[in-house]
Amino acid sequence: MIDLDKPDQAPRELWSYNTTDRYANPGSPMEKSVGGGERAIMLDGDNIFLQSNGPTPTGDHPFLNRFNLTSLKTEKLFRCDDDHYEVVEGLLDAHGDKFFTRRESPTEPPNYFVRSAGGQLTAFTNFPDPQPIMRTVKKELVTYKRPDGVEMSFTLYLPPEYKPGTRLPTVIWAYPREYEDSAAADAVAVTGSLKRFTEIGGYSEIFFALNGYAVLDNASMPIVGPRATVNDHFVEQVVMDAKAAVDKAVALGVADPARIGVGGHSYGAFMTDTLLAHCDLFKAGIAESGAPNRTLTPFGFQNERRTLWQAPELYTRISPFMFADKVKTPLLLIHGEADDNDGTFPR
Repeated sequence: MIDLDKPDQAPRELWSYNTTDRYANPGSPMEKSVGGGERAIMLDGDNIFLQSNGPTPTGDHPFLNRFNLTSLKTEKLFRCDDDHYEVVEGLLDAHGDKFFTRRESPTEPPNYFVRSAGGQLTAFTNFPDPQPIMRTVKKELVTYKRPDGVEMSFTLYLPPEYKPGTRLPTVIWAYPREYEDSAAADAVAVTGSLKRFTEIGGYSEIFFALNGYAVLDNASMPIVGPRATVNDHFVEQVVMDAKAAVDKAVALGVADPARIGVGGHSYGAFMTDTLLAHCDLFKAGIAESGAPNRTLTPFGFQNERRTLWQAPELYTRISPFMFADKVKTPLLLIHGEADDNDGTFPR
């Protein structure tokens, strides 16, 4: 915290935490529009309001807190219960005594409510279920560990009328993320919430579940190591991650090991290309908006800060394009012609 009227005064630290530790995140300050397209943090005297999706080892529990900038004390105003996913969308008064929420559950479509400080809940909308067929898709959170003990998870979607013990063609959809140590990776092993209302908007890998597939969605793909060199072991770790997910799905009696595919978007596409080039776990792949040749992003990529000239061997070794002759598995490459992301620009 900086006092602009006292420029010589040292800044005061309000909080500190590891950005990869989702459980320790105190939340983000709520803002308001102040005109001219600008936004500012909402103030109530010495208080600000902190909002978060509330990650926990059992799933997300969104919350709203009042934080005092003088005492540094936190007051809980709201926390989602265990049976719903409810997030604060905005305050309806300056003190946080009344606020607007979006509330849903596996059987209740998202609707808006007004909450008061006394706990009173008043419905504001009553939208019906737009996709009743999705209520027939089974969903569960599956947790497991990879061989070195790092905690992992995926959300499993099973087709309507699935009979336990039936092995299905399976799709794994994922996105790799880097962590400095296994503790940081463990802290994000469980992401999202099983209390969300399953709904498909636009294209989605979950459509596979309606066509008789098992879907392992948001499968953990941690890459663990020192920030400066974590990608030195990207290939080995992403293969280990994928094998751990496959082994778990097979052990559950859900996946047919002879009919498993993998896919992902952006860095998930890069992951897909890498897996098809370096292992034989999969029978097909979908790589959407990826960048398989890292020599075309010579100034860094994702969280890699070394340039091509500083680590030429890494850029070659990590690029699945350099191993394209090893890929014998059918691979669907999808890319938008107008993609303006400099990390995945179509070349």
